[in-house]
Amino acid sequence: MAAQTSPAPSAVPALPTPIADYAVLGDGHSCALVSLRGSVDWLCLPHFDSPACFAALLGAPEHGRWLLTVPDATEVSRRYVDESFVLETTYTSPTGTARVTDFMPVADGRADLARRLEVLEGTVTVEHEWIVRFGYGAYEPWVHRVDQDDSRDPDRRHRTIRAVAGPDSLVLRGDRLPEPDDHRHRDVFEAHAGERYEYVCTWTRSWEPVPARLSISSRLEDTTAMWRDWARRCAYEGPHAAELVRSLLVLRLLTSVRTGGIVAAATTSLPEDFGGERNWDYRFCWLRDAALTVEALIESGYSDECEAWRSWLLRAVAGSPQDLQIMYGVDGRRDLPERHLDHLPGYAASRPVRVGNAAVDQMQNDVLGEVMCALEMARDAGLVETDETWALQRELVNDLVTHWQVPDRGIWEVRGPERHFVHSKVMSWAALDRAVRAVETYDLPGPVDDWRSVRDAIHAEVLERGWDESVGSFVQYYGARHTDASLLQMAQVGFLPADDPRIVSTVRHVQATLSDPAGFVLRYSTDHTEDGLSGHEAPFLVCTAWMVDALARIGEVEEADALLGTLVASANDVGLMAEQFDAGRARMAGNFPQAFSHLGLVRAVHAVDRARATS
Repeated sequence: MAAQTSPAPSAVPALPTPIADYAVLGDGHSCALVSLRGSVDWLCLPHFDSPACFAALLGAPEHGRWLLTVPDATEVSRRYVDESFVLETTYTSPTGTARVTDFMPVADGRADLARRLEVLEGTVTVEHEWIVRFGYGAYEPWVHRVDQDDSRDPDRRHRTIRAVAGPDSLVLRGDRLPEPDDHRHRDVFEAHAGERYEYVCTWTRSWEPVPARLSISSRLEDTTAMWRDWARRCAYEGPHAAELVRSLLVLRLLTSVRTGGIVAAATTSLPEDFGGERNWDYRFCWLRDAALTVEALIESGYSDECEAWRSWLLRAVAGSPQDLQIMYGVDGRRDLPERHLDHLPGYAASRPVRVGNAAVDQMQNDVLGEVMCALEMARDAGLVETDETWALQRELVNDLVTHWQVPDRGIWEVRGPERHFVHSKVMSWAALDRAVRAVETYDLPGPVDDWRSVRDAIHAEVLERGWDESVGSFVQYYGARHTDASLLQMAQVGFLPADDPRIVSTVRHVQATLSDPAGFVLRYSTDHTEDGLSGHEAPFLVCTAWMVDALARIGEVEEADALLGTLVASANDVGLMAEQFDAGRARMAGNFPQAFSHLGLVRAVHAVDRARATS
């Protein structure tokens, strides 16, 4: 993305930093959010779902942050270097210009965040503040200085600060370290043209020795090259290629290089309803989200990546198929209890702040459909099915046969009544359909006659009970009179041909009842859906992407392309998307960056491109 310029925020903002003002850094193990004004307000180490050591995102600076900025800058611009997550932020003040480079070194077995400040012109005032609070801002550590010999220069002893609390330790090294100041470390100084200051923050277990000093220059080159080389494997060269590649990079960023698990987002509790209770922890691996991510990667030429996820899947769901969960920890663990962090005031006073997710215990009958669709795409892309991988799928499909008729919570994880959600039935059909096709196409073993019979029974039931002639649309659940954006996926999975009048009518009904004036699409109406929560929410970006796809499939290519442009424009200046976008207030909402939104954009770009090629 090209650098874009925006006014520098005030030093003490009256409102929370807008979600769009954040950029993301990552190393394949965790992510950090750094604001336009240079504050790292969110960082969980060493893993995506570890407790945060910088949690100002959900509170205030006293809950932990790492600020490195030019406070009197009148102009701030930023960009990612090439196709990487190396971030360059340029500050222009009345007296000079400085650039800060931020990155998390990749694939070296460490947990580091590195920052380099260079003065390009004149003289600038630098503000540096380091506030460590472990346990999501709850615990103030013991902080002390450590002198260590520099093995590369025996005559020099470099500066180190170490913060320790319980099992966690953060080490800050740098050319000029901040000083203790009222339960934080702070420094304000003048820096001149040609001067450079480097800092590295490193997590370790508290009982481990302080690790060796990191070489910023070499790790910067390696990290930039790794991201750039991965991005250039993308097979797509059509319209919106830059935005598609950035979205693919986000999906890669949210994938654990350690386990192959794919998390839904980098954050917890960024609100869907500002000031309300719709706040969730998305730092876990939903089977649905991960399967759709794999499809986006395969469609873009990244078929190799799906093998790591399939291996993760085998480990995570190992055991009885009756114990299948909709989500797991990054390492495959199953116990993800939801609790509230009452010491945090929440982003924009949105409470409760949650960690863990009680949806782990829900039944959602659509999930296996997404998984089977992704695994079929992987087979078609050349990933060889083994006895073990097919045995898992066969057992899961056989188990689905026993409970597809049971009401569930659906794709949106409602905390209201269980229903016979039409989308869940459609995806149950898709799971059986892909199992039948696997037997027919790849000669894999399985009770194909039984599967065909159940598949056809589901199809007939959905046509009978899920379609409402008086509404002129498929509906959210049996007996409902309202619709749901998830029904846009009916054509994607081939439940009916895209030109079937019932599909066309459903697409138009969803568009008429769930779209805002800008064209962004709600997932459902909170006035008609008992989801167990108060308040309302902004449109979901993945639902908008599904609308793009649906319009393209029904032949409305120009309309789809125009809506795709609207979707692309909802990303921030460095190409990142949150879960939702409130066009009326021109603000992002929900967790950030969100895999669902980025995979939706990737699939939407391909859908429009494919429709143009065949029209």
